[in-house]
Amino acid sequence: MRIRNLLLGGAATALAMTAVTVAEAADPPKDANGVPCVDGKLDGALQCIPNAVAKGTPERPYREAGVSDPRLHPSRRLGSGFQSTAKTLVYAAVPGSVLVFDRGGDFNSKYKFVKRIVFEDAPAPVGPESIAAMMANPTTNMIYISTRGSLYAMDLLTEKVVWKKRYEEGTCCERGAVTPDGSTLVVGSDLKNFHYVLDATTGTIKGRIPTPMSMFNHNMNLSADGKIDFAAPNGITMTIADVETMKPIKTITFSDHVRVFVINHDATKVYANLNNLLGFEIADVKTGKVVKRIEAPGETWKAKWADPNNRFYGHGAPHHGIAMLPDESEIWIPDSINDQVLVFDNTGEWPVLNMNKSFKSNGQPNGWITFGLDGKLAYLASGEVVDVKTHKIITELKDEYGRYFDSEKMLEMTFDRNGRLIRTVNQFSNGIPQAVQARLAVDGNSSLASN
Repeated sequence: MRIRNLLLGGAATALAMTAVTVAEAADPPKDANGVPCVDGKLDGALQCIPNAVAKGTPERPYREAGVSDPRLHPSRRLGSGFQSTAKTLVYAAVPGSVLVFDRGGDFNSKYKFVKRIVFEDAPAPVGPESIAAMMANPTTNMIYISTRGSLYAMDLLTEKVVWKKRYEEGTCCERGAVTPDGSTLVVGSDLKNFHYVLDATTGTIKGRIPTPMSMFNHNMNLSADGKIDFAAPNGITMTIADVETMKPIKTITFSDHVRVFVINHDATKVYANLNNLLGFEIADVKTGKVVKRIEAPGETWKAKWADPNNRFYGHGAPHHGIAMLPDESEIWIPDSINDQVLVFDNTGEWPVLNMNKSFKSNGQPNGWITFGLDGKLAYLASGEVVDVKTHKIITELKDEYGRYFDSEKMLEMTFDRNGRLIRTVNQFSNGIPQAVQARLAVDGNSSLASN
């Protein structure tokens, strides 16, 4: 057998030598290094392409290699002012953790659950503290979570808690807001009669804003420039204060217990939910007086609300939420009595209910409404995502187990490719000066936009 293999090997060698002799006899072209291209053709760079035609010909079309790094691909450009892979995410706070969803992606991955960030590891018998608020700021690149007991600051890149403060026992914490420069947090005490003014980087107390007429602080708001603080109690009297001096300026007394409220772009008007009202009252900040009461048609809710056998989620009110589009053209409120969201046109002297734009919810709309960064999307506390233009529900957010969830603390935020926060919404869905200016300019009322 060994002798046979040797014979076969010798035959193969002889055949190979014969092939070389034949090829050399054909005088093949040589490549850039002077090596003959025996069984192929040379391309434009004088590289031998075996068993193929030269590139750049009709038989072998050619183009330069593409970019493999998706961060540099031109189709990933998102627009002026954004990095090539800017990402928009939705953060929803629930007890003990924050759920993150991807707002972008293709049809199948839009609003896909990304991850759960646990910030409070509570013992099982105790459980996590209830969530009161969530706010964020690009300057510190942190997200702040108020619980009834603590205030957490979490770095958005590392997703680690930077600091946790409890302050005086039983006084922390409620709704809060960050000043535009990112330096200061104004946060309501836990149902007490003052607001904390805090260093946004360290959580150190700078001072307190007393609100003696507004006991049991609950909801709050800041003017767009961060200079005026609005403190709403679990009561009827709201306190308005100067943030820099930390002194109250005036109060506004509403006709019933104040719930969620929004302010317009220049903080001259307050639009407030109240107990026992499907609608809202409008107050003039300059005079400190309520100037208008807006009600949904009485036949749609009053008898149902008066019936003690009916139970509605709403913190003692027919609704617990109000949101103003960034350009102030519409005001939305959840109607938990009729499982719908009511849309009011706000382009005239006073808001007017538009039932053609109002829409049914998939369940009882039970609270807060937050508009997205561009005003094109709305996030309901029940997890529903709504297209603002069509007033249609386009999806419902679900956690990693496919479960629906409720959260009145949701933020839509855009990050650059390095994971730093670029923009974030205001959790209160107030009017935004630039958006109002743009709308009024289109409407031919640009002179009003600076008022």
